[in-house]
Amino acid sequence: MQRLPVMSERRWNPVLGEWVITATHRQDRTFLPPADYCPLDPTRPGGHPTEIDRADFEIVVFENRFPSLRRDPPEPAVAGTELSPVERASGVCEVVVYTPEHEATLTSESLEHIRRLIAVWAHRTVVLGARPEVDYVFVFENKGEAIGVTLHHPHGQIYAYPTIPPVLEREVANARSHVRRTGRCLWCDLQEQELADGRRIVAETESWVAGVPFAARWPYEVHLLPRRHVGWLHELTAPEVDDLALTLKTVLLKYDALFGFSLPYIMAIHQRPTDGGNHESYHLHIEFLPPNRTESKLKYLAGSETAAGAFINDTLPEETAPRLRELEPRTTAEVPS
Repeated sequence: MQRLPVMSERRWNPVLGEWVITATHRQDRTFLPPADYCPLDPTRPGGHPTEIDRADFEIVVFENRFPSLRRDPPEPAVAGTELSPVERASGVCEVVVYTPEHEATLTSESLEHIRRLIAVWAHRTVVLGARPEVDYVFVFENKGEAIGVTLHHPHGQIYAYPTIPPVLEREVANARSHVRRTGRCLWCDLQEQELADGRRIVAETESWVAGVPFAARWPYEVHLLPRRHVGWLHELTAPEVDDLALTLKTVLLKYDALFGFSLPYIMAIHQRPTDGGNHESYHLHIEFLPPNRTESKLKYLAGSETAAGAFINDTLPEETAPRLRELEPRTTAEVPS
């Protein structure tokens, strides 16, 4: 059988109305190397060379060696049709290395360091979002082997997509529909409802609120929302950035206290699209999606979730939120700087 060349392309699924990225070269990416050969460690004198050609750093951003999206992607491996078109996988994939310390986590970083990381996320969103082929900049972190990470060193990623990804596209559409019906922001209304109820709130500061959403899909899912209606990280004021760093660390400390170990999670930063459209109705927020439902059991995405797209949560947000809320730190005032 003739082997097709290594490719990075996008194939249209007309049944679901969404693009699927094909990136065959990612099969060769580094998979859980020994700690002594981590490619995200600094390159130290006499040591093996890594992706970071210096002995020390604070935060480093570089382009992924195994990107799903490329600045200059090759032509597709196969020809598309009118029903199933194929496009080059244009875009950018970056890696954000949080710290030179291999055994650290975002939880262990100082508030000042987290503030610097937020500034990096904001800056890269502006830079990548200004590219004409980029319609959405997605900042995220996959943490823990339960999530499927291939490198343990604390890091996140940034994908600059040529279209708005399906989940974000649905959020954009629902936000626009809500403002047409009510004249108000969907997330502002949800936040007002949650604050009035109070049962699902996990942590609060003057400018940010964190809580388990009413329709949580994951047992210990937590969303962070700024009280003010903003769409991008770079729009936050200095006090709001301070509060975001504090809220992030508060939630992360609670997660690590939940079962007594560093909790795996997906962290996803949802910002407005950068496609040039009017997205004033969209509200910046951050989602944490941990897979653990107990200390030793994971929530797997099985038939209903994966095949039908219908999530089943076997816990109540009104029970998981108080558990998180009562864990140390109980207030943001108790968070170490």
